[in-house]
Amino acid sequence: MKKFIAFAALSSLLFSCGSSDKGELVGVKGKKWHPEKPYGMTLVPGGSYIMGKSDDDLANIGDAPTKTVTVRSFYMDETEITNSEYRQFVEWVKDSTIRVRLAIMADEQGQTAGSGGGKKATGIGDFAFADADPEKMTPYDKYMYENYYSVGTEDDMYAGRRLNKKVKLITDTSKYPDEFYTEVMDSMYLPLEESYNGLRTIDNSKLKFRYTEVDLNEAVKKKGRKGFVKKSEPVEIYPDTTSWIKDFSYSYNEPMHNDYFWHQAYSDYPVVGVSWKQSKAFCAWRTLHKNAYIKSKKKKGRNLINSFRLPTEAEWEYAARGGLQSATYPWGGPYTKNDRACFLANFKPNRGDYAADGALYTVEAKSFDPNGYNLYNMAGNVAEWTDSSYDPGAYEFVSTMNPNVPDAKNQRKVVRGGSWKDVAYMLQVSTRDFEYADTARSYIGFRTVQDYMGTQTTGNAPRN
Repeated sequence: MKKFIAFAALSSLLFSCGSSDKGELVGVKGKKWHPEKPYGMTLVPGGSYIMGKSDDDLANIGDAPTKTVTVRSFYMDETEITNSEYRQFVEWVKDSTIRVRLAIMADEQGQTAGSGGGKKATGIGDFAFADADPEKMTPYDKYMYENYYSVGTEDDMYAGRRLNKKVKLITDTSKYPDEFYTEVMDSMYLPLEESYNGLRTIDNSKLKFRYTEVDLNEAVKKKGRKGFVKKSEPVEIYPDTTSWIKDFSYSYNEPMHNDYFWHQAYSDYPVVGVSWKQSKAFCAWRTLHKNAYIKSKKKKGRNLINSFRLPTEAEWEYAARGGLQSATYPWGGPYTKNDRACFLANFKPNRGDYAADGALYTVEAKSFDPNGYNLYNMAGNVAEWTDSSYDPGAYEFVSTMNPNVPDAKNQRKVVRGGSWKDVAYMLQVSTRDFEYADTARSYIGFRTVQDYMGTQTTGNAPRN
């Protein structure tokens, strides 16, 4: 009798669970999803094009023979990443670095958050790790804390600990809450003897960003997951402002060194002095920053975004052409002037007459006319990093579908587009150039891309 009752209960459970689909193959119903156009980006529709030199190879380099390739759809920044946008990254890293140091100090002093619970700090304890009180944890958080976060990792004993970001940092020295807070803040600055004109300056070497990346090309060669998920080395993310002086010997570029990155007058100008590694770190941060916002809102139907990244060389050239086949420049060509004799980009015309195009150095990121995909300055202003490694014979062996050279051991990274200091040849959409991954130049910047999900736009994205 008991067996019969158990069988009947199991049968009713099976039939009740399957009753909604009437026994048909209807698939698993998921959430409604619509592609969201990332802020400041434009959609570059996928397609085929002839990659390589559209005209004679006047420099006789021979590294860009024509080849028909296909790339998938992707979003791309309408402009180069600006000083203002990169400063947001720097400020985020600085804020996080200070909060980590304050939390560690509070932990060492055995202090926890104050009972006030307000947004105004009264002592170092208000900046303690947010997971310092086990009684306020959910069962899941408690388990993760006891088995992972409290243990840390081999290279970071505080890895995974949650910061208390509800309390605002205090920058006014007269309002520092206690001596422990003062000690931490003092550690972020250069020593007094290294200060310039008596002004305390943040030690930029303390501003480091570390992220985890997955090498899928390595993963497919191995069995198992070990070895292809790895943490990058901490990257110093502050731009090398001295590049303005180092790149041009016997010149007076000190004003650009002193003011270009931090002064508000240059906020909308493209960031320079950023290495390939720093550009990659920025992409990882931008992904983290957006996903953290989505998680905090806990909105239904909102999926985490695809990663922001640098474009491959083929994607960059495809986007630069703006839908024009076999064109010399993003605007077509073959000339760098329009019918009114005005230059169409910011570069070095007439053998060093930098001012002939209306600019001495860089110009605002949204200058000159955009190309067919609404992308600005795909030629000139600053050259741009790509994700691809440089190989002079790459066009002979790369795939015709989404071609790329993801050689992590090759430190020569492809740079495209030419800059304010280059002659017109470097502005051609097919001209290839490279620089080493750890090098920062006063004429190289970058822009990011994001993979487009699906093949067609299915509706309006949810509002933020």
